[in-house]
Amino acid sequence: MDQALVEILEKIRQFSVENGMRHYSIPEISKRLQIPEESLFQLVSSEEELVEKALEYERDCFREIFERHNFDGVNSIDIMLIVSRDISRRFYDISPSVTMHLKNNYPGIYQSHVEERIRFIFEMMQLNIQKGIRQKMYRSDVSTELVSRLYISRLIDLHDPAIFPPEKFSFETLFNTMFDHFIRGIATPAGLKYYEEKKSEFGL
Repeated sequence: MDQALVEILEKIRQFSVENGMRHYSIPEISKRLQIPEESLFQLVSSEEELVEKALEYERDCFREIFERHNFDGVNSIDIMLIVSRDISRRFYDISPSVTMHLKNNYPGIYQSHVEERIRFIFEMMQLNIQKGIRQKMYRSDVSTELVSRLYISRLIDLHDPAIFPPEKFSFETLFNTMFDHFIRGIATPAGLKYYEEKKSEFGL
């Protein structure tokens, strides 16, 4: 992705987190971020393309968390701890209201974004669970597909303000609690012992 566009998308992201943003029209972005409209139109052709690029950037940031580390030979629980720590750090400030605005105002674009993100997480989770079973960190009687889908469903629920009002629960608290329960649900006694020894290193 063009670096100039990445810098603008990061500014849009920060502004949305701090102030909220219902629409991503070029004039509004230009006014709020004090970026000339001509500069924006050199990078995107429409409001819809801007939203697509903003969501693509979020997926790229999510994917980069997995690609940043060399996980060859790494314990499956360590992988989960490392990835979860980085996810919590990167996405702790995403308000459910921002997600809802995108979902309501750009339903088609947002749905495609969710489907692509789910496919990637599902693939990564299956690989991790299979690895954990081989390492005897996770129970051999768990269904790789079912557990991966349960993990994804829990991630989706974290962003539902009807279930978790944002004024009561921060994303970091929700994510860390969900993650802790998830690992405890699939770990073997050896895996649970390892997790208990390691989790404090990751602030859990």
